[in-house]
Amino acid sequence: MDKVSSDCPYPGCFFCVMKEGNPSKRRASILKFFRELPSQDDDGQVLPISGLWNTAMAHPNDQEFIDLGIFECMAALIWKGLKNRRWLAHDQNIYIPYYAAHIIGSYTMNMEEFADSAVHAGVIPPLVELLRGRLTWVEQRVAVRALGHLATYSSTFPALASHGEILELSIQLAMSSLEIVYSHFYQYVDRRLSYHCDLLTRGMGGVEMESRKAEEWASQLQCWSLQLINCFAFKPEFLSTICKPEFLIKLPGMWGGLVNENSPAGIGLLRTICHHKLGRGPVASCTGIIEALCNIARSSDDWQYMAIDCLLWLLQDPSTCHKVIDKAVPALVDLAEISALGDHKKLGDTIVSVLQECIQSQGNGRNSLSNRTKEQIEELLNSRQRLKWEKSMPKEDLHIKQAAALVVKLEGNSLFSSGNISGAASKYSEALALCPMRSKKERVVLYSNRAQCYLLLQQPLFAISDATRALCLHNPLNRHAKSLWRRAQAYDMLGLAKESLLDAILFINECSQSNDPDLSLRQNKVPDYAERLVKKQMRAAWLFREAAIKHGGVHCEGDAGDIYGRETDDSEWETASESDIGNDGRDEMGDDDDDDSEWKNEDERKDKYDKPSIKEP
Repeated sequence: MDKVSSDCPYPGCFFCVMKEGNPSKRRASILKFFRELPSQDDDGQVLPISGLWNTAMAHPNDQEFIDLGIFECMAALIWKGLKNRRWLAHDQNIYIPYYAAHIIGSYTMNMEEFADSAVHAGVIPPLVELLRGRLTWVEQRVAVRALGHLATYSSTFPALASHGEILELSIQLAMSSLEIVYSHFYQYVDRRLSYHCDLLTRGMGGVEMESRKAEEWASQLQCWSLQLINCFAFKPEFLSTICKPEFLIKLPGMWGGLVNENSPAGIGLLRTICHHKLGRGPVASCTGIIEALCNIARSSDDWQYMAIDCLLWLLQDPSTCHKVIDKAVPALVDLAEISALGDHKKLGDTIVSVLQECIQSQGNGRNSLSNRTKEQIEELLNSRQRLKWEKSMPKEDLHIKQAAALVVKLEGNSLFSSGNISGAASKYSEALALCPMRSKKERVVLYSNRAQCYLLLQQPLFAISDATRALCLHNPLNRHAKSLWRRAQAYDMLGLAKESLLDAILFINECSQSNDPDLSLRQNKVPDYAERLVKKQMRAAWLFREAAIKHGGVHCEGDAGDIYGRETDDSEWETASESDIGNDGRDEMGDDDDDDSEWKNEDERKDKYDKPSIKEP
């Protein structure tokens, strides 16, 4: 290629080529550049590759470079780095395989025709070699990303599936990715490869930033592996490979940490598996998965509907229903008041219908239900029948029931204030039996208050159940701050750090968004008791915790060093709570839904938060 600018020290410089004003000459020069670049050994090759990376990130749908051979060029550069270690170690060539794989992934993430071009250009074999770990985990990360994009298209998936090792490699990477990043990068500061540090921080960070970015990239490495596996899981012929117990049991724990906001994580893959009859059997047989699904189903995050779907499919399948029903029913009963969850309408009605089918189709032997499960389902069905009856009741009678429930609740408040916690819980149960089903705001308060009683009675499972029911009844869904906080405490009692952490964070968010001056956070300051719980659970749910324990831990500068190793005493937070209880009781009887305005109480005041104390739950 001829030199375009006399001021440029590099013959055939890519950046000079891009300045060519004649479109025909420019295309010819770019075509020649892509063809010749892999065979050149000049210094400074990383510069045009990084430029191409920036272009691919900014304009992933631009077809110009696709037509001119960028995929063939990137595949050849990856092969060169794999086969010629002397070239790879020269100058800054060590960066080139990473950038090349990233460019392939960026240009194939949106456009199926680009993905077709990439496959025809031969990108899969070199990407598979990177996936094997022929270089390092950094290149594995971009290789699994690119392969995941190629696997999403019907026209290119068969080409990936023909490489049988891709699925096995992805499964192993999903299980080992966090340990790989921890042991190969995070653990030993003085052994970190300089080009890894540069890629992580773009040369603008110290050790602490490198560590934080390593967590983010480790999460992506795992989540992109799961995404690739998920593409295979849609095909029944691959389920036998995916549904190995050692892998399935780890899926609920593959959540990606707080840095993972958009990925469906392990629960997304479980949902795909449970959609197939061939996948439901292995899932139902794995000890611990159903309990994990129940916890996720009760959660207030974006994965909630996925877990509910899994449980419903398992219950609707006669071959798995008997294995999971006793564990699944308590969680689903708690969730039956959900009206809509995102785009999923009438989800509560679907839950009720499935549970009703379960009790109607019960038989003897393997498919029989336990007495407790029958009672829970029948209680739910009775509550639905009660709602129908109440619709035909005169409004005056409903007002009487509501007033009676208020009186009983006030009695419960009084008992609580005097220290009779079990007596207060009984009164709240009595009030719930009286309170009209349509009086949702009042029932939210009753469930939440009873949850606080169960906390103090050291009955966290009951507290989680009541807090969940309150959150499902609340409008908007899952946004009742007091119930979030109480459930966060209950999860902590059970050692469920991830679930406790998510609820505690949502509790803080609700406080910060409140218009109530007594509820909102003054000067955006997080309450001390909530901050203590969040810090405790961040240590316990830390992304690298298992890897750190396995490898003996390490002390790093900054906050990361406190995440594992020693445990601080957070016992003082355990009684931290806040309540409707302890007021005169009138302010808890909140408005009902907008279409029931006749239920509004003119004397209503918003619930108030006091600084938590053992006296006021």
